[in-house]
Amino acid sequence: MKFYPQERVALFIDGSNLYATARALGFDIDYKRLLSLFADQCNLVRAFYYTALIEDQEYSPIRPLVDWLDYNGYTMVTKPTKEFTDATGRRKIKGNMDIELAIDVMEMSEHLEHIVLFSGDGDFRRLVEAVQRKGVRVTVISTVRSQPSMIADELRRQADVFVDLVELKTEVGRKVSDNRIAAPNQALPVEEDDDDYEYYDDEDEDFEENPN
Repeated sequence: MKFYPQERVALFIDGSNLYATARALGFDIDYKRLLSLFADQCNLVRAFYYTALIEDQEYSPIRPLVDWLDYNGYTMVTKPTKEFTDATGRRKIKGNMDIELAIDVMEMSEHLEHIVLFSGDGDFRRLVEAVQRKGVRVTVISTVRSQPSMIADELRRQADVFVDLVELKTEVGRKVSDNRIAAPNQALPVEEDDDDYEYYDDEDEDFEENPN
């Protein structure tokens, strides 16, 4: 990655997308090391992390991560998930953070020179194009090494720089763990794929009740 020492940079992390990308590559993200990696290379203004939370659960497996990030240099942007029943009568939970992320990018772009987007969602292509017209460089971090690829081709083409997450494995990766609670110094990126819900990797970030 190429950064200028005084370049004003902000990170925008699509939480569920980054989690799925890292898992597809066989590792977890160490968020303490991730923040240090960028802070050492540029003038890091802010690091945003976006995720939806299931609020009515007695225990949410992502809550330890959210709390750790909130106390350790990240700006958390969360909202409650929405529950609904589909046409087949199956319970689903939806939590999409695209709008929140896009609004923050547009607002912050006035104060930045470089944006780093952790997502492969092709819906962000127009957002990237819009901030580029303001003179802001955009680096997108995702992967083409998984099967299937985790990044939309149109987003990869639009970015000024594309970095494959696998290239950062030695710097920000850690071994996949089955622990359900994050240790403070590990920031285990557990997501909403606990025993009660199955994660669906689509643009709506749906969670469907596990029939088993």
